[in-house]
Amino acid sequence: MAEEVVLMKGNEAIAHAAIRIGVDGYFGYPITPQSEVLETLAEQKPWETTGMVVLQAESEVAAINMVYGGAGTGKMVMTSSSSPGVSLKQEGISYIAGAELPCLIVNVMRGGPGLGTIQPSQADYFQTTKGGGHGDYRVIALAPASVQEMADFVKLGFDLAFKYRNPAMILADGVIGQMMEKVVLPEPKPRRTDEEIIEQCPWASTGCKGRKPNVITSLELDPAVMEQRNIHLQNKYAEIEANERRCEEIECEDAEYMIVAFGSCARIAQKAMEHAREEGIKVGLFRPITLWPFPAPEIAKRAKQVKGILVVELNSGQMIEDVKLAVECNIPVHHFGRLGGIVPDPDEVVDALKEKLIK
Repeated sequence: MAEEVVLMKGNEAIAHAAIRIGVDGYFGYPITPQSEVLETLAEQKPWETTGMVVLQAESEVAAINMVYGGAGTGKMVMTSSSSPGVSLKQEGISYIAGAELPCLIVNVMRGGPGLGTIQPSQADYFQTTKGGGHGDYRVIALAPASVQEMADFVKLGFDLAFKYRNPAMILADGVIGQMMEKVVLPEPKPRRTDEEIIEQCPWASTGCKGRKPNVITSLELDPAVMEQRNIHLQNKYAEIEANERRCEEIECEDAEYMIVAFGSCARIAQKAMEHAREEGIKVGLFRPITLWPFPAPEIAKRAKQVKGILVVELNSGQMIEDVKLAVECNIPVHHFGRLGGIVPDPDEVVDALKEKLIK
């Protein structure tokens, strides 16, 4: 399996990348618009080539707890779902974060609340960046804007998850999951041996022959000890915030106005930026790649040069709160979004920019 350029959906790219980078196990459950992840893995049958386990669990709750078990042994394990399914996984995600285990979770968002619609949305931003489940914990969140990034972020997500012993999430929307583009798949590499896992993950539950047992748990009944555990987690999150912020800036150097958008909305916003510049309006695009840690210092720096910011999202206004906090109310920040699975066109974004900021 040499490096090659292929045409595929974003969901399919997730599956192919997982096989190629040596993932040990996938545990999931079908739900639109992410079902192709599981379907592609089943079609590729990696258990016959790399030895990767692919299992359709009986439910989303079962799937995330299988991930919990696999992660506790130091294996590279992952799951994928869409908005309601990820809600069902939240208790397990909190347990995994509390036990400081690495794993990868993929959420290809659909509209809500409730069962909502199978059309695309970005309304899981709060759930993803503010914890989602119970307790003070964080999930590293990567927001791809292309099929190529869907493939690339599988490795990046695992790299960050193992570096910090923390769950990582690829937060895509239905547009990115379902669209087809050219993608360069990663070079294949074998799965790690048991000996390599023991060497790289001394904390893992791999059998305690020759060492003291490793206890994988998020439970601690002594409040003083639990407080210290929480302080340790908060210090780790501060380290992630300091070192792992990622973003993309396009035409921001001379911008008088700035659009902030992620995922599919960033692609729409880029075309809107081009249209606005054709009309003589100097607009730049700021795309957060990590939704947590959020690139607040980078936005704050750009905010010093622009007259206002338009935040474009497929929701009623969620990331805008982090943008407002970043700029500390020094300049106007307005929101434009569509709901119910309706994806705006670039001219709508330009019209919103004019109406809200250039009056």
